[in-house]
Amino acid sequence: METINISYQAMIILYALMVVPVLICLFLKLGNVKRILIAVLRMTVQLAAMGLYLDYLFRFNNVLVNIGWVILMIAVANITVTRNTGLKSLRMFLAVMLGLTISSFFVIVVFIFIAIRPEPFYDARYLIPIAGMVIGNCMRANTIALERFFSSIKKNEREYLTYLLMGATLREAALPYIREAVKPALAPQLATLATLGLVSLPGMMTGQILGGSTPIVAIKYQIGIMIAIFTALSVTTVLNLLLSLKVAFNEYSILKRDLFRKRSDS
Repeated sequence: METINISYQAMIILYALMVVPVLICLFLKLGNVKRILIAVLRMTVQLAAMGLYLDYLFRFNNVLVNIGWVILMIAVANITVTRNTGLKSLRMFLAVMLGLTISSFFVIVVFIFIAIRPEPFYDARYLIPIAGMVIGNCMRANTIALERFFSSIKKNEREYLTYLLMGATLREAALPYIREAVKPALAPQLATLATLGLVSLPGMMTGQILGGSTPIVAIKYQIGIMIAIFTALSVTTVLNLLLSLKVAFNEYSILKRDLFRKRSDS
């Protein structure tokens, strides 16, 4: 069974739905109509370009191109994480990149190369969408974790310095703040896991069903990807926080102030 195509006329009708949120924003005087329109325009251009590129990628299906694209996704996610957390990208690039790469490739290898085992093993139809879901979720979790960790350290600097004065190592002194950072980073995904199938039908499962898969096959894939994502989140948040300690603190275990971008640098 083939997925029903959406005509360009139907797409115009779907775009017309945007009139509703725009009118709501105008009525409430939220002042973000321009931002909404720009966001929709950017989404359209980006997804159209991505669709054309993925069509080529799926047809070409070269192992080096596919893996190269995954690495590029990780690099873009890396830059996004550091930028959204107010950290200087160059200073934190290697630490965040290493954490994202290890966690992403770990679960991707298990999910694709061991569980699914497509032929060929680098098949873009499986590798690219699954890698995108894993990396995208890791990006969001890392943004929360790093932002929460460094803001907690700065906010509770006296408490942190007290731990050091009492003889704690850098890792021991940072551990309470690592806990504070990891918990909220995992919380959204944990809530999703607990309510999946009751509150909403997840995207991957819906896509599989629309693509012609049976509900049972779609459910297997959805369970697999949710476990993979949560595992990747757990690994990447802890790993990135630990790796950042080497970069963010000086030889006296004091937080480096020049690690953070000024507002004018954003």
